[in-house]
Amino acid sequence: MTEEEIFNRLSQLIAEHFDMEAGQLSESTRLDSDLEADSLDIVEVVMAVEDEFAIEIPDEEAEKMLTVGDAVRFISDHVK
Repeated sequence: MTEEEIFNRLSQLIAEHFDMEAGQLSESTRLDSDLEADSLDIVEVVMAVEDEFAIEIPDEEAEKMLTVGDAVRFISDHVK
C-alpha cells in the first residue's frame, strides 16, 4: 500500500469521525489543534486506525503522531 493510498483512507476515516470533508485535510493537519480534538477523540481515531489498517499502535507511538503525515508514515512502516 502506498503512502498516498494510506493518506486517502486515513483522511476518509478522520473526516468521518470529525464530520468534515476529507479534502480539508493535508499531511500537515495537526490532529489536536487543527481538528480541535480532545484526548478522547484521539483515542477513538487511534482505535479506528488500528481496525482499518490491522495494526497495533502503542500509546507512546500514538503520542508522537501530531499530524496526519506522522500517522501516514507510522502506518506505512507498520502495515502488512
